[in-house]
Amino acid sequence: MNLLYKKLIPDMYANSIYDINFGKLKERGITSLVFDIDNTLVPQKVLSVDRKVINLFKFLKSKGFKVCLISNNTTKRVNNFTKNTGIQGVSWAIKPRKAAFYKALKMLDAKPEETAIIGDQIFTDILGGHRVGLFTILVPPLSSDEFAWTRLMRKLERRVLKKV
Repeated sequence: MNLLYKKLIPDMYANSIYDINFGKLKERGITSLVFDIDNTLVPQKVLSVDRKVINLFKFLKSKGFKVCLISNNTTKRVNNFTKNTGIQGVSWAIKPRKAAFYKALKMLDAKPEETAIIGDQIFTDILGGHRVGLFTILVPPLSSDEFAWTRLMRKLERRVLKKV
């Protein structure tokens, strides 16, 4: 298996953010979590988090996790989520580029080996996370209502995931 292909394979799969075994992540030495927003926390067109997401973040903080948000979307969109959750965020991430992941690590004061990225896309979240040494967790997208580019990338994702 070539190196690029390996970088597309998540370290863990979960049916949703609520199905992740955070206790097992702690046992692996993961203390910081970076969450993608669109189609990971909320469907693409939803403007803010619901009570369930807020409660998850409260739970994670109570367990000692540091949490950050990351998105390829606009500062305005990311700010809607940071103000409603009290959690820092990185906008205009241009994932899978490394810079935004490093910015998130700096915000969290965390090392790559103690950080996980949780997202719904292998060509942005998983590839980007692997490029900087993060533990990667793939969840299915919450909605099929996506940008044309994302729909195209989903077709490629299905081909990659069939080989796993």
